[in-house]
Amino acid sequence: RHRRKFKGLPPHPNVGYGSNKKTRHMLPNGFLKFVVHNIADLDLLMMHNRKYCAEIAHNVATQNRKAIVERAAQLNVCVINKAARLRSEEDE
Repeated sequence: RHRRKFKGLPPHPNVGYGSNKKTRHMLPNGFLKFVVHNIADLDLLMMHNRKYCAEIAHNVATQNRKAIVERAAQLNVCVINKAARLRSEEDE
């Protein structure tokens, strides 16, 4: 029924629903997201730390996460999920 555009159904996605090109994929903090798997990936953001912020990938171990967060602080790179997987170690 939706494909046939019956009355009373939610609107179809059309061309006009797109967001502005300048702000597309932009996070609320004004940065664009870049997924980081290791410290070498983080070094790519060295010259772009005003435009991109790092997000640590979900399959990175806790020990590597700590190293990535430390290196990001040195490079002045914003990390979105820097507190992830750190709470359980602090409790012990």
